[in-house]
Amino acid sequence: MSVWEFQNMDNVLKLKHTIDTLFGYGISKNLPKDIEIKISKKTGRIRNVSHNGNLLFTPRVDGGLAITRYCAELFLENKKFRENCLEIDAESKPFVEEGRSVFCQHVISCGKNVRIGSDVPVLYKNKVVGVGKAVLSAMMIFNQQRGVAIKIRDSLKSQTDGETSS
Repeated sequence: MSVWEFQNMDNVLKLKHTIDTLFGYGISKNLPKDIEIKISKKTGRIRNVSHNGNLLFTPRVDGGLAITRYCAELFLENKKFRENCLEIDAESKPFVEEGRSVFCQHVISCGKNVRIGSDVPVLYKNKVVGVGKAVLSAMMIFNQQRGVAIKIRDSLKSQTDGETSS
């Protein structure tokens, strides 16, 4: 496929190819049919993708996707997507929910597709508690007992900002 063909490809098809490339073949099947794609008027590129008013992901300049917790929950229905996830222990769960980083010693399991700079959903008992960017690869996370493994970008705290708790 030439560059020209890729640029003129249908946006939904382009997104599906990108998702399958980043997260594994077949993950794009979990993308909802009725997605809303916002396109930049100035550049003609995809700005963001949402479903029922919830942001799914934003394309990055480097070709990656900045996924949200909502998107990770949809993709988690596919068992292959767990290869891109990281599971944490109960001790670090409240900190991750607040948007704090995940440290190596609190990782229970880590998928083989976790690479430096990739978006990683953070799970606790098979529920997504946050999404962040990997600082270390899967092998490095298990070989080290200290240091940051994932820098959290989207957590439960980001959803509840603006609400007052009693």
